[in-house]
Amino acid sequence: MAPAIARDPIYRGRRFSHEVIELCVRWYITYRLSYRDLVAMMADRGIAVSHTTIMRWVLRYVPEYERKWAQFARPPGSSWRVDETAISIAGGYYFLYRAVDRDGRSVASRLRPDRTIGSARAFFRSAVAQKHIPFPAKINLDGNAATYRGLLELRQEDVRWKTVEIRARRYLNNVIEQDQRAIKRRCASMLGLKTLKSAAITLAGVELAHRIRKGQHAVPLEPQGNVASLKDAWDRVLSRECTPSSQQESSPSSMHQISPSAHLPRGARKVRHKRLAGWRHAWRLPFGNGLYLLVSTKGGRIWRYRYSYGGKQKSLTLGTYPRLPLEGAMTCHRYAQALLAAGIDPALRRIDVYRSYPIPPLAA
Repeated sequence: MAPAIARDPIYRGRRFSHEVIELCVRWYITYRLSYRDLVAMMADRGIAVSHTTIMRWVLRYVPEYERKWAQFARPPGSSWRVDETAISIAGGYYFLYRAVDRDGRSVASRLRPDRTIGSARAFFRSAVAQKHIPFPAKINLDGNAATYRGLLELRQEDVRWKTVEIRARRYLNNVIEQDQRAIKRRCASMLGLKTLKSAAITLAGVELAHRIRKGQHAVPLEPQGNVASLKDAWDRVLSRECTPSSQQESSPSSMHQISPSAHLPRGARKVRHKRLAGWRHAWRLPFGNGLYLLVSTKGGRIWRYRYSYGGKQKSLTLGTYPRLPLEGAMTCHRYAQALLAAGIDPALRRIDVYRSYPIPPLAA
């Protein structure tokens, strides 16, 4: 009796191999292909598969792939641009709520049947519920009154929404208007979405491929240190042996020493290698919702939290890096936000903020 093939539990009971399933799903959500185009492409490889089978693969595995890629997601900025775009489903029009930050990085998306206050509230609730998305500091709207009313009603549910600045400036939404083109262009090659559930899953996969294309995930590097290609990145993320880069850095090999800057995102690690000679001003690396790393012209790095209290803009120093690592800065940041939500100035409890995180010993 032949031994059983070792497979990922999510692929059990499937007649086709996981390589074929992942290839079809990845190509469909990434490129402008229809299901029948993929049938013809698989036939050239000697694989006979139906277009309805590929459709079931997309509906089944896109949520699984989203959860795996979310482990490597980089946090977007705290200044959002929100807009809605119409999507044709079963002969009617539904609305896809989307948000990007000021640099064009995708924040969140949600498909809704209308543009009411309830739809806007559901979108913002789902956006801040994701772990890798920081709470917004500014939100720029497209002028839809229902979205504005929805944000105002959220302030009665959560006090954190009271500190969010709401704006309605058209020129600031040019970023998301241009970003909508990638989603609309991908939907044009589809023969038509039939149900709200299938459309929501398919559009979520298109958004995932769009974020991957924009480099919003910290994919582990190859053993030689080279940046992985798109196929290699998918293989490494979907493999069971792959772990997030944060976990890999927390347990380094005994033969290699990880520098203190390895605990920072890629943008902060570049500061260590880039000479700051000739810079006249300090450089800020934002981490969302007022938290940023201030890099001086001499190379010093300080964690700071910028907030508004009593109608005045204030800044709170949380600690210096690497004595206070990224995890500690995030813990102090959440503690300061809780004080601010309770009506207490975080600067008055600065000693408690430092004591809220145990400072580990410095790495050798």
